[in-house]
Amino acid sequence: MPETRLFAKRALLPDGWARDVVFAISDTGELTAVTPNVAPGKAKRAGGTVLPGMPNLHSHAFQRAMAGLAERAGPTGDSFWTWREVMYGFVRRLRPEHVQAIAAQLYVEMLKAGYTAVGEFHYLHHDPDGRPYSDPAEMARRVVAAATDTGIGMTLLPVLYGYGGFGGQPAGEGQRRFLNEPDHLLSIIRAVRTDTAADPQVAVGLAPHSLRAVTADTLAAAVAEMHAMDNQAPIHIHVAEQGKEVQDCIEWRGARPVEWLLQNAPVDPRWCLVHATHITDEEAARLAASGAVAGLCPTTEANLGDGVFPAPDYLAEGGAFGIGSDSHISISPIEELRWLEYGQRLTHKQRNLLAGGEEAPSVGALLFRRALAGGAQALARPIGRLAPGCRADLLVLDDDSPALYGRDDDVLLDSLIFAGNANPVRAVMAGGRWVVQNGRHPHENKIFAAFKAAMDELLD
Repeated sequence: MPETRLFAKRALLPDGWARDVVFAISDTGELTAVTPNVAPGKAKRAGGTVLPGMPNLHSHAFQRAMAGLAERAGPTGDSFWTWREVMYGFVRRLRPEHVQAIAAQLYVEMLKAGYTAVGEFHYLHHDPDGRPYSDPAEMARRVVAAATDTGIGMTLLPVLYGYGGFGGQPAGEGQRRFLNEPDHLLSIIRAVRTDTAADPQVAVGLAPHSLRAVTADTLAAAVAEMHAMDNQAPIHIHVAEQGKEVQDCIEWRGARPVEWLLQNAPVDPRWCLVHATHITDEEAARLAASGAVAGLCPTTEANLGDGVFPAPDYLAEGGAFGIGSDSHISISPIEELRWLEYGQRLTHKQRNLLAGGEEAPSVGALLFRRALAGGAQALARPIGRLAPGCRADLLVLDDDSPALYGRDDDVLLDSLIFAGNANPVRAVMAGGRWVVQNGRHPHENKIFAAFKAAMDELLD
């Protein structure tokens, strides 16, 4: 297949905004050349501003089907922990074909919103009774198939989940579909790595669920084995999402979760600490210095009443972050970035708190660029940059949308994030393949029909 060439009048490149850019894209979906200030020649015209596609670093795909089902007040007050019981009840009904249909629908919605890659934090492994399927990697293969069918890039993160609380407490009935010993979980990882070894659209890492769900020994064993298998593989973990979690950790080990993790695990740039909501100033500084990524999911964190991540102090220390849609109560990178800033405004009663100082006053530009970089790092794939050697993951904006019309460069990014609610993404390319054109995915009708059939069964 000949090389594809795409021309953009305006594009966001790693070193800033550029004009009259031609992108050369190989038949394997890689950017081979990015040349600004040239005539289009025979290149296809993008028809709008071109941005790098946004990585979504934290997803639980099956939860897309239960979004909105836990918004009714209970008799004794509601919290993350009562929401979790609703989730456990929903999980009991899911079959493999349901999970694939839900994931495919979710991934179409992600692509249309401007996410071109996803980190799937995958912990639904077994049948409703907690027994492994005849193929232990059945569920993992289902979500990879959904990604392949839709065209989104994926970093699959099979989850190690062994216990129900700190110190190796027994898991509850609602958690039995999640449970694995390290050896069993690593066999799933090996199977998927073998399946996808030749696919540049898929990477595989490891996700210890949380310090509640592993012991010090199982965490160390799984991380060591994963790094022996692939010393660049990403490691993701939920940490310090809830105040109760912090207090329970102190009672267990005499240390806060992030504090304990930084002292006892090889946390480095391969790691992503998801949420990290309840951290001290010292922990924020140490996390930033480690090079790890803070995985922030503001819409889910707001929906669950988690709290607000201390972003100004963390960013001032040079900390890396990316965004995720987590429980998929919202599937919009714009809304995640907007609420990352708005949470700070509501907390501190000031505006434009996440700007980069006098030399980088644009809040939208800082958030967008740093979410690209942190998301790409967390997913351990060559994405988030429109540069040779990276995957051809890009968005084409509708420059005539009311919120963007007449905006240039960083002001356009400010307007993209903070002005309006209409989706301004016109077209999306993932791995060199057009997966959205004129706002539509080529297979969205078929995928939605399968999703509806799954939901009819689940909600019956």
